[in-house]
Amino acid sequence: MLCRFDQFTLDIDRGLLSEAGRDVAIEPRAFALLVFLVVNRDRMVTKDEIIEKLWDGRIVSEAAIATVIKTTRKVLGDDGVTQKYIRTVRGRGVRFAADVKTAFPARASTLDDHPGSTGGAEHSKRPSIAILPFRMVGYSQKYGAIGDAIPAELISCLSRLRWLKVVSRGSTFRFRQEDPDLSDIRDALGVNYCLTGLVEIFGAVIAVSVELSDTRSKAVVWSERFSGTISDVNATRNDILTHVISALELHVPLNEAKRARLVPPENLDAWGIYHLGLQHMYRFNRKDNEIAAVHFERATTLEPGFARAYAARSFTSFQTAFLKYSADATKEIENARRFAEKCVELDPVDPFGNFTLGRAHWLKGDPEAGMPWIDRSVELSPNFAQGFYAHGWADVMAGRNVEALKQLENATALSPLDPFLYAMQAARGLAYLQLEDYDNALLWAEKGARAPGAHYLIGAIAAMVSKISGDEKKATYWAEKVKKRRPDASAATFFNAFPFEDSDMSRSMRKALVSVGLREF
Repeated sequence: MLCRFDQFTLDIDRGLLSEAGRDVAIEPRAFALLVFLVVNRDRMVTKDEIIEKLWDGRIVSEAAIATVIKTTRKVLGDDGVTQKYIRTVRGRGVRFAADVKTAFPARASTLDDHPGSTGGAEHSKRPSIAILPFRMVGYSQKYGAIGDAIPAELISCLSRLRWLKVVSRGSTFRFRQEDPDLSDIRDALGVNYCLTGLVEIFGAVIAVSVELSDTRSKAVVWSERFSGTISDVNATRNDILTHVISALELHVPLNEAKRARLVPPENLDAWGIYHLGLQHMYRFNRKDNEIAAVHFERATTLEPGFARAYAARSFTSFQTAFLKYSADATKEIENARRFAEKCVELDPVDPFGNFTLGRAHWLKGDPEAGMPWIDRSVELSPNFAQGFYAHGWADVMAGRNVEALKQLENATALSPLDPFLYAMQAARGLAYLQLEDYDNALLWAEKGARAPGAHYLIGAIAAMVSKISGDEKKATYWAEKVKKRRPDASAATFFNAFPFEDSDMSRSMRKALVSVGLREF
């Protein structure tokens, strides 16, 4: 994004400041302050917000804050007397005073461009896929329809995923050759992904291998092999459908993000910048979440009708409010609801949009009010792992522990490499804790705390479960981890994030959290 004021141009995406076309030398912290003030130019920014943004909440002196403000002013030819650009609101904070015009650089090309394509003629190119008829090996005439039946069902199911363009079987089933050329498929159908399969039937055994390829690079993105018996062929077919759909939800965005990293940000289209944002969003830390939010905002600016990007904006606002990244939680709580509603307004059948709208109610302390939206996300896409995950968490907070375990096991089975795996595991720990199965409670709570992406609240669950289970050593270990990551962690912040309905269980959890060293409030 480009922000222009007077003779200055601030290129946020590229990290550059220029004056009348000439690059201006600026220290990283001064640049970060300038970006923060310009982006929030419609309001005053407090000193606490500056500390949170520039020093990640670490304790710093008034002199350090004054120095970075002075340095930023000097770069702009401003000072504490003139205050042309950075104006002090005495005793409260500072605000950016100049008029700013924003723009986005013109798009030159995209990763989708290839000989014969229209290149940058479209604003957005969402991922697209062709599913070819599966090749049969060693089959009898009796089972000859399997090679067409499985891909036909996949086409039908995947067409529900609005973020993915699925070519109809009338076009894809023309490619029945033994080893189709991916370049031919790309040229003929205009797709960037192709799913192929091989069905082997020998006696009573059936084995199906599937392979997802990128038609641009011809690289294999994901592959899997499924096996079963002919007598149970329907179960094998359902297993394939479930896992292929879940795999696409995970691996296509990852591959799109990998490709987007190779392109200058100013040349990305709305879908490219969206997928790049997803990679940052799922790292579950303050800095990456802020980067993701900027990417998603740009995606919706480039394409105002981009429903799923609004759901992603809701996700980053939820994360900011849930993990207390910002002092203004009220604003982010409202944004989480507002952006989710915008997604559902634009695309009522997007599972991710319904998921984010359901979770937005958690921030109001009323998970049950969001359950219809969570249920709808799974109804729209029965293989949407994050829908089962959210359902399981809501069940845990409501004390429905048996139902919670069922939902969470479904989520893990559907997406064993899901970005939310740590939370799925921790929630299972809480469900077992409610059932007084302390061995399994501790097992799953620790799995969650050790998994990639786990935040400090997941560590608090491990500390609390360890204490209630009677393992003082582990309770101390996890409590120290939590306090090191978030010195402000308290029992109050824990229950603000997880509003459990069972008062007896809540009292037991609160007592355990305080006894391991977390503050009460």
